[in-house]
This record gives sequence, structure tokens and C-alpha cells, in this order.
Amino acid sequence: MCSLIRGPSFRILLLSFLTLNVFILVPTYGLHPLDALTRSELNQVQTLVKKSYKNANFHYVGLDEPEKSKVISWHSQNQLKTKPVPFLDHRRAFVLIRVDSKSHEILVDLTSNSILSDKVYDGNGYAMLNNEEQEIASALPLKYPPFIASMAKRGLNVSKVLCEAFTIGWYGEKKTKRVVTIMCYYNDGTTLNFYMRPIEGIKATVNLDQMKIVDYHDRLMIPVPKADGTDYRESVQNPPFDTRIKGMTILQPDGPSFTLDGNHVRWANWDFHLALDMRVGPIISLASIYDHEMRKHRRVMYRGYISEMFVPYQDMGDEWCTKTFLDAGEFGFGICAMPLQPLKDCPQNAVFFDGYYTTRDGTPAKISNVFCIFERNAGDVMWRHSEAMLPGEDVITEVRPDVTLVVRMVSTVANYDYMIDWEFKQSGSIKVTTSLSGMLAVKGSMYTHTDQIEEEVYGTLVAENTIGIRHDHFLNFHLDLDIDGEPNSLMKAHLQMVKVSDESSPRKSYWKVVHEVAKTELDAKLQLNSGATEIIVVNPNKKTKVGNYVGYHLIPGSVIGPLLWEEDHQQIRGAFTNYNVWVTPYNKSEKYAGGLYVDQAHGDDNIAKWTLRNRDIENKDIVLWYTQGFHHAPQQEDFPIMPTLSGGFELRPSNFFDYNPVLKVISPKPAKWVNCSAKPT
Repeated sequence: MCSLIRGPSFRILLLSFLTLNVFILVPTYGLHPLDALTRSELNQVQTLVKKSYKNANFHYVGLDEPEKSKVISWHSQNQLKTKPVPFLDHRRAFVLIRVDSKSHEILVDLTSNSILSDKVYDGNGYAMLNNEEQEIASALPLKYPPFIASMAKRGLNVSKVLCEAFTIGWYGEKKTKRVVTIMCYYNDGTTLNFYMRPIEGIKATVNLDQMKIVDYHDRLMIPVPKADGTDYRESVQNPPFDTRIKGMTILQPDGPSFTLDGNHVRWANWDFHLALDMRVGPIISLASIYDHEMRKHRRVMYRGYISEMFVPYQDMGDEWCTKTFLDAGEFGFGICAMPLQPLKDCPQNAVFFDGYYTTRDGTPAKISNVFCIFERNAGDVMWRHSEAMLPGEDVITEVRPDVTLVVRMVSTVANYDYMIDWEFKQSGSIKVTTSLSGMLAVKGSMYTHTDQIEEEVYGTLVAENTIGIRHDHFLNFHLDLDIDGEPNSLMKAHLQMVKVSDESSPRKSYWKVVHEVAKTELDAKLQLNSGATEIIVVNPNKKTKVGNYVGYHLIPGSVIGPLLWEEDHQQIRGAFTNYNVWVTPYNKSEKYAGGLYVDQAHGDDNIAKWTLRNRDIENKDIVLWYTQGFHHAPQQEDFPIMPTLSGGFELRPSNFFDYNPVLKVISPKPAKWVNCSAKPT
């Protein structure tokens, strides 16, 4: 379901900083324990695995994360050293393959060049699909006689048909087969936007292990929507054009303020590591911030990434009811990452990273420009104050512009483009923004006007014969916060109204904050609907000079919850959406809120199941899981391509510092414009 331009791991940096100089130190091989697997390491994995299984199909290859305690110890030793000590533990890879209709979990020791373990998985669900098997499955209908007959019946040229594979979910079966359904589109050469031209009424089911069509039906004839008005390319738009925005540029004449040591990023008061994973995309690790008062870096987050995404469509029709996707675990955010376009996806002052992932036969594939990093000065204010009350003084104004650092990736999962920004602020905040663009998933229809509709169509008529289907996007973030160290607690700050019943004040009410520390996993589950509870992760062993627990505050963006019944099989699979906030004790094996195997999973290995153990989480090494989301009832403005829709959250210091950490930050020097003599006409 990914677009076909791909590839990630980072030894190679593509320095498209255009006119600026970037200061980069090239590290020695294997210096950082959390580096993504290199191209040579992926080749090494392929060679070792294929010695045992010549016909292995690879579905995931990634770093087997070293023990956290060892990484923390190594990081602490190297925090202030100019010549870091190499991490001496063995490098390992975790591998998921499919051989003879069986799933294998393989642990590879890259240092000793050996396979440490090989376990057959016989539980429910299947590993992430790879791109190549989706391409093969999608091509099968084009040579299948019943499908060819269906196209002839509709008057469509098979050579102009494009098809795509989709996972099917789970509906209560005890045992499932590894199958996908195929949806097809018509592209007669007049437009690139085939997603707006679905061929309805046909359902082909492909068994991926056998790689053949095992079920097919053609139940009704629906007109294919017209191509008119669907092309989104600038080159084919007709005048008049809107040219009112004049040219602009970004200048950093002294170069960027950040430095890169391999995948280790240093900027302003921040220090963190960046890596790419073929399932979850960008991983931010070992994020720490420098405290000028204490004169040291203080830890904030050990690991942060998107752990899963749930996209259930709401159409109950036979060809559509199976469209309830867990995109990260079924298709892979990293696999679906797209090369970023300089000056368009990222500004002129961006630096780009390349990376690698593993294809079906284990061969590494490259994604150019998979990440970009850039400093942003969008004209926002970090802090300000004007004072006009001082006797005998003019108005005094102090303002500091808000300059931030952004790490960006774009993942195109079929019709949707997901933009992921991790933004670091000098104030100590980490702001995470996920943005949606691309194409709606539309359904062909008999209707050309809303007046004709007398039934439930599960969406909005966005153009003639074209219905944009209602759906959701839920994204769950794995946030292993280590606020000033591993032992942390979740504090719920309840904002409560207090009525004044006596005559002590002319006021009749006020509100106060009542703090509650979650002691177990069940205590920590929260739906943030009212906005009257604030979430703070604190270190109960550390206090500020005046006695407050140091912490970080989770500030949600728009808060939504699921609208499906909890006992719906699809909601059981996507049960992480039942709550906006979950907390678990750190467990290396609990990486994904939807579980390791989510394709046709039964919901028996996900965060909803883990937390039933109700483990202790007070003053422990804990992981915060946050679910954000969007309910999307399509509008005509979403056709033929969606304007960007954004949401997110912020991790903001809460009594972490003794005072404003950016009090002493000075404004950046103004850049000198090359040609500043031109006057507007």
C-alpha cells in the first residue's frame, strides 16, 4: 500500500543545505548503540538468514535494541567527552521472515556473525507486509480471466487499470489465512489521480502465501467517476493562476546552529539521537536538555516514536467493510517514507538524511532524503513583556523570537501522506505535529447530486459519482520519558471547582488543583474529554529549590476518542484508542501499542491486554503512551487533493527548571540581505 519510491539507515548524509555550510563530524562505525542498521549490516543479515532459508521472505529487519541500562551508562560516560568511548556490547538485529507459510522470529548477532535464536511464531496475526508481495498480488487480477471479463463488461481497457492490495482485519475467526483484498482504479492516461477513479463492485481476495486469487466476485455495476477536475499537478492547471505571493527565502549566512555527529544531533540546549525504523519511521532517543543553572545535561526522553496508527473506514458495504487499517504494523511508516523535496517539503536551510530498509528477498533498499532537519523562525514569540508603569521611564519592551529545530519525515501510505514533525524548543518543550494530506479514499457511486441520495452512503458526495468515505486516524506515540532519570511517576492534576459558602469573599467559587499519583496501570488510563485533568510525568526523587517535583507536562492538542463499539472486532484490534493516556512499566518487548503482529491480529497482544496485569508504575521506569486522532467527515474542499490537516501535542517542562530556562537566550543576529535597495513599485 506504499508508493513505490523507497529506501533507510543512516551512514550517508546527503547535504543539500544549498548555499550554507554544515558542520558534520563523521563517526567511526558502530559508535552509537542506537544507530539504525547500516546497509552493510542489512546485507550481513540477508546472507546469514539465507544460509538457513533460501526462500525466505523478509518482513522486518531492525536493530535489536541493547539493554537500556547499558545504553544509559554509556551515554552518561560520553555526555561531555569530545572523543566518545565506543559502545562495546554486541550489535544485534531482530528479523521477521515468512518461510513455507510459517513466521519466524530470528535474532542475529552482527558482531559474531551468527544466528542466536530462531523461533517459529504460531500465535495470532501476521507480520508487516513487504512492498514486493503487495506489488505481485496487485498485478494478479490483470491476468485473471474473470476480472478481464468484468472490465470488458464495463467497457474498460485492462491496460489502463491499476490495482492495490489492502489488509482485511479480523472478524472473530479462530484461525485466519494470510490474505489481502485487491481494489482497482481506472487511469486512462488523462490524469495521474487514479485514486479518484475507483472501480466498484468487484472484490478479489489473494492468498499471499500461495500468491494466487482464492476468491472473486463481481456483484454490481457502478459508474467510474470522470477524470475531469481530478489532476492536481501544477503543470496541467489552466489559467488564471494565483500569483499574488511573492518570492521569499531563508538566510543563515553563518550556517546552521546545529551540529551532527553521525545521527547524534546537538542544537542550542538540546542533545538527541535520530534513527529510522522500517516499521515506525523516525525514532528520537536520549533527548536531554542543558540546564545552565546546574551546568549539565538533564535527561527528558529515552525513546519516542509513533507506535501504531488505526484508520477504520465507516462504509459497511461488502468491498469496503474490511478497510480498518493498522498502518504502522501492516504497511510500515518507515517502508512508506518518501524522498523529501528540497525547497518544498523542507525549507532552503534544511539538511537531509538518507536511509535503508529491507526488501522482500533481504536486499537493502535506499530512501534518499528520508529525513530533513532545519531551524525554523516563523515569526513566533518565545516570550515578551512591555512595561509602561515605571515612573519617569519610557515604555520598556523585551521580546525573544521563537527559533526551533524541526526533524521531519513524510510517509505515503497509499492515498494518504502523513507528515511527522518533532520540534525542539529552547524553552525545553518538545512539540510533535502530525499532518495529513494526499487523497481521500473515495467510493464510486450512482449519485451526481445530494438530492438523489435516499440511503446511507457512509460519506460525503464530493464530486459527481464520487463519495468520500468517513473515517478516523488515531496515532499512538510511545514516549519513554526519563525525567531526570528512570524512576518516574504519573501525576494527574485534577482541576476542581470549589464553592465559597461563607461570607469570606464576594466571590462564590474558584478552582483548585488536586494531585493524584497513579499507582498502577489501571489508575493511569485516561480519556481526556473534559480538559479538567492535566497529565504530568514527575520524578518523585527530585525537587526544585522551592520543593516542587520536577516533571514534564503532556499538553494534548484536539482530543478525540473512538466511536466504534468496544466489542467490535476491529476496535478490539485498535483498543489502544480506547484511552488517550496509558502508562506501563518499561519493558523492552512492549514496543507497539497494537502488538508485534497486527495484520489480522485478535487483540490478544496489545496495550489493552498488557495493562490488565495492573503492574505497579509509581516511582518506576515507565512509558507514557499517548493517542491523538482525527475524525474525518470529508468535505468538497478535500477533492481532488486534501489541504493539510494538522494535530499534535507538546511535552512541556513542569517545575523542571528553577526559573525560565530561556531568560538568558539572546535574539539571533539579523541576516544581511544581498539586495536590499529595491523599492516596492
